[in-house]
Amino acid sequence: IVKKLQKANIPMIGPNCLGIINPHSNLNASFAPATPKKGEIAFISQSGAMIDSIIDIGLTENFGFSKIISLGNMADLDLIEFLEILEKDNETKVITIYIEGISEGRRALEAAKRITKKKPIIVIKAGKSEGTKKAVSTHTGSLAGDYQIYQAAFKQAGVIEADSVMEMFDIAKALSWQPQIKDGVAIITNGGGCGILAVDYCDQEDIKLVDLDPATIKKIDKSGVMNPAWSHRNPADILGDAGPERYQIVLNSLLEQKNIKGLLVIQTLQIMTNPIENAKFIIEAKNKFKDKAIVCSFVGGKLTKASMDLLEENKIPNYIDPHRAVKAMKFLIK
Repeated sequence: IVKKLQKANIPMIGPNCLGIINPHSNLNASFAPATPKKGEIAFISQSGAMIDSIIDIGLTENFGFSKIISLGNMADLDLIEFLEILEKDNETKVITIYIEGISEGRRALEAAKRITKKKPIIVIKAGKSEGTKKAVSTHTGSLAGDYQIYQAAFKQAGVIEADSVMEMFDIAKALSWQPQIKDGVAIITNGGGCGILAVDYCDQEDIKLVDLDPATIKKIDKSGVMNPAWSHRNPADILGDAGPERYQIVLNSLLEQKNIKGLLVIQTLQIMTNPIENAKFIIEAKNKFKDKAIVCSFVGGKLTKASMDLLEENKIPNYIDPHRAVKAMKFLIK
């Protein structure tokens, strides 16, 4: 079949694949159960079933796709050819990949090295252990290979390796929506516990938390809206009774400090909390400080969902767990 198609100059995807989707062209040449939202993330996968689930997650998590490509067994078109297409694709800002095995390792490495200078590539590699190698071979006919070789190749090529599917798209969402920055992060929180956890996570990820300048502290104190017991340091704990006006003054004061390049905004849901108004002030600050990265962790569910959606409709990533937010921030730092 491949020989006949190549002779007729007809490229083939698969076999054993889901198909391809281009939301920007309203093309769904697949048997996926839904068409994803438009976005700037491309997803290439050797598992068709994973694509179905990722599309469903994207519909609730507010991230969209530029292209979705199911590779299958790659009898004709392969991973490298699709990478080269996405390299030139103006609708793609970030490339994500679920991979089990790569047949032309050197060629793939050279392509990835070149592409990561322009666009981030995030990979989740399956078949890391001896126990999964037979499963990989059965699933797509790929050779899983020695995982240490893949690890070294990813590092050499500047490819980001994610530990889970959710982490891959957490990182992709941040990279597609926010600017990459130099180190220098500050935290705002209305819950001391979440703030302390975030500091722990930043320490684990080698993220530098900067000290607040005396001028920044003075500006916040002079606003007249703060509880005098606020922390006066980074993380800026604005206390559980914080209304939107506290978030507004601290957001702007911290972003005006030159060595603060990224801001993690944490909100826990308490009696005085107004999630929608807080979200509006964050969007306003983001529009004012376009070269700085803002990542949010509105910790909640049903009562917080409308504000989370509002943030993400305005391309400000939100994560319900501060750990996920810190991980995403890590990859925004050059």
